[in-house]
Amino acid sequence: MSEEKLEFQAEVSRLLEIVAKSLYSHEEVFLRELISNASDACDRLRYAALTRPELSDGDAYKVRLSVDKAARTLTIADNGIGMNRDDLVENLGTIARSGTLAAMQNLTGDAKKDMALIGQFGVGFYSAFVVADRVEVVSRKAGEDAGWRWISDGKGAYTVAEADDAPRGTAVTLHMAEGKDEFLEPARLRHIVKTYSDHIALPIVMAADAEDGKAGEDETLNRASALWVRSKSDISDDDYKEFYHHVGHAFDDPWLTIHYRAEGTLEYAVLLFVPTMQPFDLFQPERKHRVKLYVRRVFVTDDAPELVPAYLRFLRGVVDSEDLPLNVSREMLQRNPMLAKIRQGVTRRVLGELQRKAEDDPESYATFWEAFGPLLKEGVYEDADQRETLLKLLRFRSTTQEGWVTLDDYVARMREGQEAIYYIGGEDIEALKKSPQLEGFKARGVEVLLLTDPVDEFWTPAVRDYAGKPLKSATRVGTDLSGVPPVDEAEADAADDKGADGIDALIARFKSALEDEVKDVRVSRLLTESPVCLVADENDIDMHLERLLKQHNQLGGGASKRILEINPRHPVIGRLADLVQQGDETQVADLAHLLLDQARIVEGDQVPDPSAFSRRLMSALQRGLTLAA
Repeated sequence: MSEEKLEFQAEVSRLLEIVAKSLYSHEEVFLRELISNASDACDRLRYAALTRPELSDGDAYKVRLSVDKAARTLTIADNGIGMNRDDLVENLGTIARSGTLAAMQNLTGDAKKDMALIGQFGVGFYSAFVVADRVEVVSRKAGEDAGWRWISDGKGAYTVAEADDAPRGTAVTLHMAEGKDEFLEPARLRHIVKTYSDHIALPIVMAADAEDGKAGEDETLNRASALWVRSKSDISDDDYKEFYHHVGHAFDDPWLTIHYRAEGTLEYAVLLFVPTMQPFDLFQPERKHRVKLYVRRVFVTDDAPELVPAYLRFLRGVVDSEDLPLNVSREMLQRNPMLAKIRQGVTRRVLGELQRKAEDDPESYATFWEAFGPLLKEGVYEDADQRETLLKLLRFRSTTQEGWVTLDDYVARMREGQEAIYYIGGEDIEALKKSPQLEGFKARGVEVLLLTDPVDEFWTPAVRDYAGKPLKSATRVGTDLSGVPPVDEAEADAADDKGADGIDALIARFKSALEDEVKDVRVSRLLTESPVCLVADENDIDMHLERLLKQHNQLGGGASKRILEINPRHPVIGRLADLVQQGDETQVADLAHLLLDQARIVEGDQVPDPSAFSRRLMSALQRGLTLAA
């Protein structure tokens, strides 16, 4: 096959542009990334060879570093699974993971911030171009005869061609750029491997001819033992940190490290990390965790949804079982009861560690919550067994407190006579605080939780109560705060005021005018400042959820009709009641529609007929200006 010249995917070209800018002060991590990829390739072949032993020649798996100072090249080679032509194009020419383009658009140009995003794409290979002006990859996939060569200078294109006599595995050769000769010095390479890759569980060796052509044996540079089976007392914070970088393909540091061994009916070792930064693809539809499953130190898969629940998909790390069968298929994993027990044990342990962190360091936990809180809310909806534990981990903004509050905090502050935990959902905290539905709650000093995550609309109906207190939406009809005294006497007098005479006649006129647009019109128990507001009937879909579904074209049928509540103590409502009593109803129908549209706008809804709204508004302004004159 003749040489092909292909263009990089747009996202790859953009990533290559920022790699040099972002990693200029961390150049040495290129070696960590390439060794990590080589280690993964060996793990994959070791597992594949369990069912297809002909794929492996029986040689010990290792990563080999070779330096040619005369040619100014450094080669990182492995005898792992290897790649064919299509693998090279897919893995080195494109970024296949969904959401990448959107994440790239969030790059700021700030090298320090952008560096944290590199590696979250799972493409640490491109860090090679920080130190090399040309990269050559020669690879042969296990079980195939043909080898392939991939070459690029990282400037928008690459070539792919067949390679003769390529050994199984992958060899990445870096042609060093000017000024990067330090990475051709064996002493420098030894230091980098010891610093970043000592935890790799297979040998990383320096070729015997790497230094001055001296003969001898290859030199092993790392301990080559699985970190997760070692005693915690033998592992430093730096060891943990670098293993996290390896297993998570991440550049941030772990926020929390969880390392333990379960013994008893089932035995398994766990080394898990909670990232500091939110991975870019956390909310992509695939919803996959990135925890690797090992069986007796042999890598099995990084795609076992049964290992960790989807709502803990922020976890990175390893679970190593002593009891699962080594030759375990994907279908067997789905049905294996031992894996279900491991999942249960891991989930309980992780949630317990999060609870301890929340209690011991609430400020740090707030940082975690801001990055990963919506996922725990998913767990409240999906995992009934852990619901009570998860509810204690939730944090909220509220109408009466600064910072984050817990449900326990809320219950402890409930007002005398208050019977429920109240919340309101929307897209923006500040807009929610100004919602007219909250006026009665403010008047009585009742705290309301402000929910702005889309998942809030799903977990709240699933939770009937907390600490014996039901959860209720503040935007539903029937909220009764009459048992809660207003915060001052003036507001108490206002609450007792029944409003203008003739309110019943006005409501009847509003119902007649709006019968096709609202389900009902009734007096509000809670409005204190606004003339009207919309609320959902007890059995109808919540208003915020309906808006979300409508935005995503997932609302079957038409929108639900809402209930229009009016404030009988508001001057506008009083004046309208007077007009009805006087028999002057010519303006009432138009003003009823105008008030309804105003309520829709406050809720963030679109006005169904903007032209009619504009006409009614202009008419009302004209009448007002005429009277003023």
